Amino acid sequence: MNITGRVTKDAEVRTLSNSRQVVNFSVAINYSYRSKEGNKVEQTTFFECAYWISPKVASILTKGTVVELTGRVSARAWTGSDGEPRAGLNFNTSNIKLHGGGKKSEGTQAVQAEDKNKKVTVKEPADDLPF
Repeated sequence: MNITGRVTKDAEVRTLSNSRQVVNFSVAINYSYRSKEGNKVEQTTFFECAYWISPKVASILTKGTVVELTGRVSARAWTGSDGEPRAGLNFNTSNIKLHGGGKKSEGTQAVQAEDKNKKVTVKEPADDLPF
């Protein structure tokens, strides 16, 4: 299954008791439609996501980043501390594709600072026709 949405907060890496690491993050998917009465109805669905392949991806999964995820969805149910029943959706992610947005990570900012110190030369094309 594929889903596309925005990361709702910066990803966190957790280390389990068997030294295995998982990246946890949440994604919001917005959906809007017109009701029979002509009113605009907006819905947001939240997915709690887990990525097991590499913890390095956590640095790019920052709040606001638009991501396309491939994986498997599952539902969970529990009783909250107030005694009320709760439900949520989990998404076990196998592939992540970035579509932009979000805040810049420190590593990206450092690379950009280095690039500013380099002299860049742009060559003009011999022919300015795009085809």
